[in-house]
Order: sequence, then structure tokens, then C-alpha cells
Amino acid sequence: MLFNSIDFLFFLPIVFVLYWLLANKKLVYQNTLLLVSSFFFYACWDWRFLFLLIFSILLDYITGIKMGEAKNLGSKKFWFWLSISVNVGFLGVFKYYNFFASSLAESFAAGGIHINPWTLKVILPVGISFYTFHGLSYVIDIYYNRIRAERNFIDYAVFVSFFPLLVAGPIERATHLLPQIKTKRKFDYHQAVDGLRQILWGLFKKIVIADNCAELANLIFNNADSYNGSTLFLGAIFFTFQIYGDFSGYSDIALGTAKLFGIDLLRNFAFPYFSRDIAEFWRRWHISLSSWFKDYLYIPLGGSKGGIWMKVRNTFVIFLVSGFWHGANWTFIIWGLLNALYIMPSIIFNTNRNNLEIVAKGRFFPSLKDFFSIVITFILTVIAWIFFRAENVGDALYFISRIFSSSVISMPDVNSLDDFKLVICLLFFFIFIEWLGREDKFAIEKILTSKNRLFRYAFYYIIIMLIIFLTGESQEFIYFQF
Repeated sequence: MLFNSIDFLFFLPIVFVLYWLLANKKLVYQNTLLLVSSFFFYACWDWRFLFLLIFSILLDYITGIKMGEAKNLGSKKFWFWLSISVNVGFLGVFKYYNFFASSLAESFAAGGIHINPWTLKVILPVGISFYTFHGLSYVIDIYYNRIRAERNFIDYAVFVSFFPLLVAGPIERATHLLPQIKTKRKFDYHQAVDGLRQILWGLFKKIVIADNCAELANLIFNNADSYNGSTLFLGAIFFTFQIYGDFSGYSDIALGTAKLFGIDLLRNFAFPYFSRDIAEFWRRWHISLSSWFKDYLYIPLGGSKGGIWMKVRNTFVIFLVSGFWHGANWTFIIWGLLNALYIMPSIIFNTNRNNLEIVAKGRFFPSLKDFFSIVITFILTVIAWIFFRAENVGDALYFISRIFSSSVISMPDVNSLDDFKLVICLLFFFIFIEWLGREDKFAIEKILTSKNRLFRYAFYYIIIMLIIFLTGESQEFIYFQF
């Protein structure tokens, strides 16, 4: 079920009403409703993979209890590695097997040996990377005695499968979400209104910004031979806003939906395109994944304690794994390594924590230094996204080579791009609103609170009308494939 679908438009109010009707009952009733609703939500995509989700939940629930009951370290390690092996094994089979099989065949072919690899004819279960990481963090935290095993199956199952975050995050931690699930919740009008406001902005990002940018980005990427360098660069910019509007829009809808049920999820985006260096960008983009890799991979590898070379090595490992997490394609791996190269100067010269506060805090205009830093960081990010969007490495390199040709100084061929002017105007409006609200958790969280009611509702009306009348051709959420 998609957040931007008619089905969800009916699903959410029904669950919301039933949920708060149970507020005066036992907490188990509310959590059971959330669990059943989450399973239904997932089954609407493909009911067959619901059994895989349930198996994953049962595996980590049982292994968590077994580790907590273990009488010795050997028994605890057995259950720990059983969970890790099965979880990673599922990812390996569904997400990476065909990639490794094809890559192996290509390696043999390069040496003159031709083999026909056996590949799996299966589709990737939506959200498998996200709910697998929920379970992995839970099991790892129990193993290192950071938390105790959860014995209430319903509470644990809701932690893994809570429908707003189930298929595209944010990646939650048991230490953050489980206590909320286990605590009785009361309806908070202001929290609910804040949630609706965040949902509205998320829908605008997805339906108006991402989907309209996608039409132009797809046209340009799919016909790269037909356009000059400046038009290709424009196409890369459209994809840059497409993926941001798509993914951060999903996260806004997820966080806003969770607020309707009295639950706060981890923030996933913090205006990343206003970053002044790549290190700041990665503190603001897909925050839950970046922090997951930091806590469960970077620090266990030694973090920054072993000197500059260990920092460099661990940083490359993190970005390599991050690229591989996003997809079984060399394009994602190169995208990860390119970002590792981008961030190296700040790692080597220890400037990676220079920009911790949002740019121009308390001011409208940034300094010239900050402005040019934002522009340079944005351009570097645009170039990296080309690998993320391209079908293969060859296409990406060709696309970039055309951008850096002499034709990049010619005028873009905008006459062949339908609704180009409209999309540009929408982007300027979007960037302006995001800039105004950059110090808040989402762009329109507080931007209207000081305005009169007429102005506030007029703004909401404009956003709703834009969503209704400027809906782009429907595009599946990009991160569903991860």
C-alpha cells in the first residue's frame, strides 16, 4: 500500500479512529490493532512475503530471549550468530545472489571462460533491508547487554513492523521505539495537528516535486544521446530533487502518521541540500541509516581511535557498505566510494565536524562563504547521484563525460521538455519554503504558527490545490527497491 494512494486515504482514518477508541482499554488492544494493521498494510503489496516478515520477527524475538537466558558466552554467541547469519542470508538470497552470480560470470568471461550462471527468478521483498536492520540492531544490542530481551511478542512485532516505517524507514532502534510502544498513549491534539502538517508537506514533496521532476529526469536520462551537456546536467539536477522529494517526502509522511498514533519516530532528514560540506550532508541525509552504520559498523571497526589511517579505512568501509546496501549494482558501490572520496579531505584534516549547526542560523541570508560552500557541495552531490540513477556504470560515465564536454556551456534544450517552466517555478517555491523552515524539524512545522488563521489556512489550501492539480505521473517510491 502506497502513502499516496486512495487505499491509504481510507486505511489511515479507519485505523486512527479504531486506535483511539481503544485508548481507554488495555494497551495490548491498541498494540494488537497496530500489529494487525501493519501486517495488512504490508500484505497489500504482496501477501506471500508477509510470511517472510513474520519469520524474521519470530527469529529475532526468539533469539533475543535465548541470548538473555544463556548460561554461558558460548550459548549466547550461538544464538547471536544464528540470527545474524539468517538475517544476512535472507538479504544475500533475495537482494544480492543474482548480482554475485552475474559478476562471477562476467569475471570468468573476461578470462575467456564462458559460464551460464543460475539466477533466481524472484522479486525483492519490499522493505527487507529496513526491517532486517531493525532486527539486527535489536539482536546486537542484546548481545552487548545494552538492552534486555523483549518478552512481549506483540510489542516486539510492532517495533519491527509498525506500518509507517515498515517499507522505507526510518530505521528505528529498540532503545527509542520499544519504550513508546510499551507506554500507554493519550491523544494529543497538538501532536496530531503537527503530524497532519508533516504529512501534507510530505505529500507535496512526493506528488508535486518528486513526481514532476521524475518525468523530466527520466526523459533526459533515457535519451542522453539527444541532449547537450547543459541539458544533461539539468537532468541530473531534476533527479537530485526527485530523490530528495521522494525519500524525504516518504519520511515526512511516516513521521507525521506515527504522530497521529502518539509515537515519535527518528528524524531521517535535516535539509541536506543546505549543507556546506559532504560531512554535513551525510549528517543530514538518511540520518537513521548513517547513524546505524556509525554505531554498528564504524565504531566496532575502531572508529576514529586508531589514527588517521584507521579513520580513512573505516570511512571507506562504511561508504562501500552503504552503497552496497542501496542495491546490487556496481553503480551503487561507485556512488558510495565517490562519496567516500568526497569526504576524505575533511577526515584527513579533521574538519568533518566544522558545520554542526544549520547554515545561517537566526539569519535569512547566508554569508558568501557559506553560499559558495552550499553550491559546491550541491554540485558534487548532483554528480554522485548520476551513478545512483544510471542503469550501469557505462551509462553513468557516458552521461558525466557529456556534461564535462564543451556542450555544457551551451543553452539547455528546454523546448523539448514539457512543463519545464512549471517545474522550475515549483522548485523555486519549494526551496524557498524549505529555506524558511530549515531550523525546524520539517519545513512547515512552525513557519505558519505566528501568522493569522486566514493566512495559515490559505497556505494549506494552496498546497492542497497544488497536490490535486499538479500531480505528476505516479512514480513508485524510489527507496521501495532497497
